[in-house]
This record gives sequence, C-alpha cells and structure tokens, in this order.
Amino acid sequence: MRIYKNINKNNQLIFTKKFPCQKISKNSKKYKAILGIGGNVGDVVRRFEHLFTYLNRSVFLNILETSPILKNPPFGYLEQNDFHNSLLLVETNLTPRELLYFVLHTEKIFGRKRSFENAPRTLDIDIIFYDDIEINSKTLTIPHPQWSKRDSVLVPLSYMKGRVW
Repeated sequence: MRIYKNINKNNQLIFTKKFPCQKISKNSKKYKAILGIGGNVGDVVRRFEHLFTYLNRSVFLNILETSPILKNPPFGYLEQNDFHNSLLLVETNLTPRELLYFVLHTEKIFGRKRSFENAPRTLDIDIIFYDDIEINSKTLTIPHPQWSKRDSVLVPLSYMKGRVW
C-alpha cells in the first residue's frame, strides 16, 4: 500500500510499509551513517522496497530508520523523469571507504549504469553522513557535497528522528 501526500507543486511524499520505519538494533555496530537513495527508472518505490529487504539481510549493516520517499524534479540534466529519494539511517562496522565499495556494488546489483553525470538511473546510493567524520578525497567526500541545498536530502531528513550529523 502506498499513501501519497503533496507537500508543494514540485514535491510529493510517498509512505509505504518500509518507508518510513524505525527498528531496534539487535546487533549493535560501531558506526552510524545516513545513506541517500534515489532513482528515476522503472518502479523505483518497488525497487526501494527490494533494496530494504536486501540491506536488511546484509551482515555489513543494520537499518535503524528510513524516511518517507520524496518524489521530486531532477536537477542538472532536466530531460528525464522525476526522482524518488529517501534516507536510511544505518549502523555498520565498515569504514567509510569500505561502505562506499559496498554501496557501489549494491548499485550494480540493482542495475545501475553510469552513462553521464546526472543521468537517469535505477538506483543511486550516496553516503550523506558517517558519524561526525569529514573526508574530502578524490573518491569520497563526507558529508556529501551540496546535501544542505537539496530537497532530496533536506525534506526526508526532516522526517527522521535518529540523527548522525
């Protein structure tokens, strides 16, 4: 079941059984991170539900909380479908770089192809925050650049109770 709520002319919230949700961790892990998920190819809401199940079964992280899904217009390359975005609060024992490799591998499993910057995609997973760590390298920037200027992060974040940053 999906419930839709318009929040303005460009943005719509979607509520499902798994978005939003909160869970109690059974196996506490060392670090907490906020992952941003997005996509605009195919049935993205269904893909998010499958991703939730996939990640929930992973030994590498525990999902603690999810936000509602935000449907919002694309930016950068505008000639594409609206995006769906959500946030996941997770705990993990992976280092930031290991978590990056894990999410890149997960994107591939879910059919991600990188054709050009801001291209349509089946699934995009970004590390928005990782504890209070700041990293600025060629391959990884934490917190995620421009997070504070994007509705795709700010709106879902406003619905979350557990905070990392």
